[in-house]
Amino acid sequence: MERKLAGKVVIATHNPGKLKEIAELLAPHGIETVSAGELGLQEPVETGASFAENAKIKAVAAARGARLPALADDSGLAVEALGGEPGIHSARWAGAKKDFAAAMKKVEEKLRAKKATSPEARRGAFIAALCLAWPDGEAESFEGRVEGTIVWPPRGQKGFGYDPIFLPDGFERTFGEMSAEEKHGLPPRGRGLSHRARAFLKLAERCLG
Repeated sequence: MERKLAGKVVIATHNPGKLKEIAELLAPHGIETVSAGELGLQEPVETGASFAENAKIKAVAAARGARLPALADDSGLAVEALGGEPGIHSARWAGAKKDFAAAMKKVEEKLRAKKATSPEARRGAFIAALCLAWPDGEAESFEGRVEGTIVWPPRGQKGFGYDPIFLPDGFERTFGEMSAEEKHGLPPRGRGLSHRARAFLKLAERCLG
């Protein structure tokens, strides 16, 4: 993709946590953001078998609906002992009410059922796929991941989703205990730690001036 993103972009999400993080990543580049929810765009059915496929479905639908470039994220927690679950179904585990406390408890119950009690048995990764799509259907995806351990009980009230039970490798605090700057602050000030930040760095190198 030779095009460079400038001006306004639609963030193809109705998730306020994701919207906030993506808008913060784009802000230093002078990109104006508007959410799919603010524009009244319908959420497409996510029929993909991977994070990248689902991100593309959302980005293409939003770009065509808004007639603007659109950026979509599909991300989730993949736990090794659970065969990669919840994976692309991470949001669905929280149900219609987006009850991530219940979703985190479900992860813990499934790990206990497998007698996964040691840190080595509780390995997992946060994975994010970002897709940038244009109104004519052209699209490109970028993936980032961060490895870590699933902890219990949940720690911290920051972030969103499964952040309070994810302890990234090399750190003593969960994503739920980290500030936004610590979690996804970009170099040179930050480390670009989160899965979304790592995917964004790849996107920025290719598509942002």
